[in-house]
Amino acid sequence: MGSSIFVVFLPLALALVMFGLGLTLAFDDFARVLRYPKAALVALICQMVVLPTICLALVVLFGLEGALAVGMMLLVASPGGTSANLFSHLAGGDVALNITLTAINSVLAVFTMPIVVTLAIAGFMDEDASVGLQPAKFVQVVAIVLVPVAVGMWVRRLLPGWAEQMRKPVKVVSIAVLFLVIVAASIAEFDTFIDNIDRLGLIALLLSILSLSIGYFVPRLFAVDPRQAIASAMEIGIHNATLAIAVAVSVLGDETMAIPGAIYGIIMFFPATLAAVFLARQQKTVPQPSR
Repeated sequence: MGSSIFVVFLPLALALVMFGLGLTLAFDDFARVLRYPKAALVALICQMVVLPTICLALVVLFGLEGALAVGMMLLVASPGGTSANLFSHLAGGDVALNITLTAINSVLAVFTMPIVVTLAIAGFMDEDASVGLQPAKFVQVVAIVLVPVAVGMWVRRLLPGWAEQMRKPVKVVSIAVLFLVIVAASIAEFDTFIDNIDRLGLIALLLSILSLSIGYFVPRLFAVDPRQAIASAMEIGIHNATLAIAVAVSVLGDETMAIPGAIYGIIMFFPATLAAVFLARQQKTVPQPSR
């Protein structure tokens, strides 16, 4: 599959995914954070500060350079994936908190992702620093991510009945898009994929395990409710590989940067599934607080 198909398909596919996310969100989702500020604050700090630091350490430890290193940082800067709510539900997490974190992360990532990627490009692709996210690129990220979400929220506000009917089909399409984007990115850079599966596979696995673990245990250290800690684990532990791939190809114009996201998008389902099964069993043995 050629890069021209990527340039046309990925922005449209990503816009559809983000529009579908917007259909599930309302302004109440942002206000809901006031009901559990500690859980949200701890999760956001883990997402925005702790994980990028850990990912940077993994990149340096495994000796990644150039576009692959930037691709890993782009991945960790992406917000929670579309599967986070599903895994949280299966694990017995507080899905309402997931919705809140998704809403906040999606907006914050529009601004934090360009910063992380710009610093990564300056650090790992110094000779090509000119390809960094200039103001025009920054605006492009905002347009490709935030605008479809805002439109989806606006449609939900105007046509709540239709938006509710479309939630399930749009979610199914979004999952299909995620799968197709991962496959397409892998095919487009198959040789690079094969050449780096040994190193990137292990990094992706470690990042997934560490993200899930930090997302659960750090909130528990701060006495966050177990169901909210599960929601945090899934939101932090499942990065939006689709967004990372789409930004790498359609905004940064580098298909090699998409390879870490493609590999992670395949590998992360295994630790996420195991974590969901384990946490669901744990929930059965923990008395549930009255709500």
